[in-house]
Amino acid sequence: MSRHPIEALLRPPVELWSMWVAFATAAIAVSAPWALMMPPGVAYGAATALTTLGLIRGRQAWRVIRYQRNMRKLPTYRLRASQIPLSRRKLFLGKGFRWTQQHTQRLRDTIRPEVQHYVQPGRLHRWARRKEVAWESTPVLKWLAHLLRTRAWWNPLAPLPAVGGKPALHAVEPDEQAVWMDIGERVGHTLVLGTTRVGKTRLAEMLITQDIRRGDVVIVFDPKGDAGLLKRIYTEAKRSGRAKAFYMFHLGYPEVSARYNAIGNFSRITEVATRIANQLPSEGNSAAFKEFAWRFVNIIARALVALKRRPDYQQVRRYINDIEPLFMEYARYHLDQHGDEAWRAQVEELAGNIKERNLPMALRGRNTSAIALMRHLQNQDIYDPVLDGLMSAFKYDKTYFDKIVSSVGPLMEKLTTGNIAELISPNYLNEEDTRPIFEWMEVIRQKGIVYVGLDALTDTIVASAVGNSMFADLVSVAGHIYKHGVPGETENTPPTISLHADKFNELIGDEFSP
Repeated sequence: MSRHPIEALLRPPVELWSMWVAFATAAIAVSAPWALMMPPGVAYGAATALTTLGLIRGRQAWRVIRYQRNMRKLPTYRLRASQIPLSRRKLFLGKGFRWTQQHTQRLRDTIRPEVQHYVQPGRLHRWARRKEVAWESTPVLKWLAHLLRTRAWWNPLAPLPAVGGKPALHAVEPDEQAVWMDIGERVGHTLVLGTTRVGKTRLAEMLITQDIRRGDVVIVFDPKGDAGLLKRIYTEAKRSGRAKAFYMFHLGYPEVSARYNAIGNFSRITEVATRIANQLPSEGNSAAFKEFAWRFVNIIARALVALKRRPDYQQVRRYINDIEPLFMEYARYHLDQHGDEAWRAQVEELAGNIKERNLPMALRGRNTSAIALMRHLQNQDIYDPVLDGLMSAFKYDKTYFDKIVSSVGPLMEKLTTGNIAELISPNYLNEEDTRPIFEWMEVIRQKGIVYVGLDALTDTIVASAVGNSMFADLVSVAGHIYKHGVPGETENTPPTISLHADKFNELIGDEFSP
């Protein structure tokens, strides 16, 4: 039996012949030593040696037999949630093995035509699969078909487990071991790749389970909304006594979802415009429109913050369509802070003297009070960057303004239509709405668990926009923690934040690079 990397495991187990010969000779030596012309003492010693040889050859034969059996009929591996091991220093990944050149050679051997009868299920197995379908609707035989497709220990013709991919990848190493990963290595990120139905989400469930039990801050992004994953997260949160720290944000179930303002929290005010503009096309001529849209959203966000209002999608949509009310509100606020006491009378006097026919084309049809405010401010010797931006936007011709920000209009329409608007533009003053509102920093401070279901199969555009905004907000919070730590925490060590993103390709945007 060769132990070298190049082996011959897809062959008859010839070791059985020498095993039986050794056992038979040992039996003769013990029962009839005279037949071998040996005295009893020598015969017993020879029997011991032959038995040892038979056991060695039997072990080698069993290795070949088990290898071929696993090729044809994979063993099932199941693990109950209560059986998932937990370690403070290691992360359990499941059972597996380190792939080497030896396994590559074994896998290559499985494609040789002359060994297919060792790799493929036998004739009886193929017959059972045919009858499974043929007898499915037959009145009497359908019960037999049901027995044939039942995976149980008593059914030698049970179908193979639906593992997906190439089953031989599992069988080339019969001796799989528990695989552990050092928790300290997770800061380098882990990417799991695989085609559909090979167990990526189930692996995520196992990792999330360990993180919840370990007491980490756990954040899960699930673009398509896997019900099994959601149930697993909530079950583990409840089992670990952390149900009160669990938040479910789901665009597909707004009536029971928690609420979140995707642009209401930021380290720098420019992040608001960036999160919205990132959703716009940037190829070719669209790049210029994206830059204009970013500028006007930034003007709106700065004005809202200066007015001590939290930006949200609803307000951005309102003022993108008509910036005049925001300009008037901020202009009056500015004059109350910095103007003289007679500014109101002066503005009213200017408004009374305005003649429509004398106005430039861009200002015709506008509110005379807004025009009067603009002219009054132009006469002041006080510079305010927010006011300057609002004034420049107000002076644009309405049709020209609509054209340069036209790209952001449809996006705002999608994000502020229906029940979803209440989720991502929450009304903080509505006491009748009992759905919780969460923020990333607060979640991290209380060591919470957040499940984000974006319902991407229903509306890809909205899911991508909200997901990217939430992820960008989370990146911003991470930057704040990296520099200043968690507010209110006395420990120097920052909390462990475990972020899991299923179907992550749905979320990757420019904000992912940092």
